[in-house]
Amino acid sequence: MKPKTLALVHTSATLVPIFAQLCKEKLPGVATFNIVDDSLVRAIGARGALTADIARRVAGYIESAEAGGADHVLVTCSSIGPAVEAAAPFVAVPVLRVDQPMADRAVAHGGRIGVVATLPTTLHPTVDLVRRRAAIAGREIEATARLCEGAFEALMAGDGATHDAIVSAALKELGSEVDIVLLAQASMARVVDALPAEERRIPILASPPIAIEYLASQL
Repeated sequence: MKPKTLALVHTSATLVPIFAQLCKEKLPGVATFNIVDDSLVRAIGARGALTADIARRVAGYIESAEAGGADHVLVTCSSIGPAVEAAAPFVAVPVLRVDQPMADRAVAHGGRIGVVATLPTTLHPTVDLVRRRAAIAGREIEATARLCEGAFEALMAGDGATHDAIVSAALKELGSEVDIVLLAQASMARVVDALPAEERRIPILASPPIAIEYLASQL
């Protein structure tokens, strides 16, 4: 039997090795290939929103993934999530936005859900996704959004320590306000690994491992 093939569409090359390791661990029999365009997020930042022209480009990459032989497509950027959902019906293979399995897990946990992001263009789509997935599941939730101002700029300037400190402070603050926290960007996942055990009083969910675990059940 021909092995399944997973295409991963990224808006940052830094995510390629992170997902490559996860796929190696959890999808050992699945072939993968990557499509990367880091200009997408810059364009969203410049326009202040996910615009129609950017959404068309996202759709084009998903179509290219299908044409490249993908049996399943994973888009690893939350900022373009709405474009991913809009494009999915126009290809013949399943398409997954990276944060959907994470949102579903948080909704199943229920109660007060915190969402942390370093970009407003990522924060709002993720909060919207959580609320919509809760409605589909028939669950009552309260979503609290927290923007880590300055963290993204620090990361882009090569100052990972400042980025991590800002995100860590937000996670610590939210720990007393919510029951579970979602990291809206895959790039924030590394911060959780460095948190002392005493600061992980509530579950903190990162999308990359949860998305790959979900795909393992599908592929």
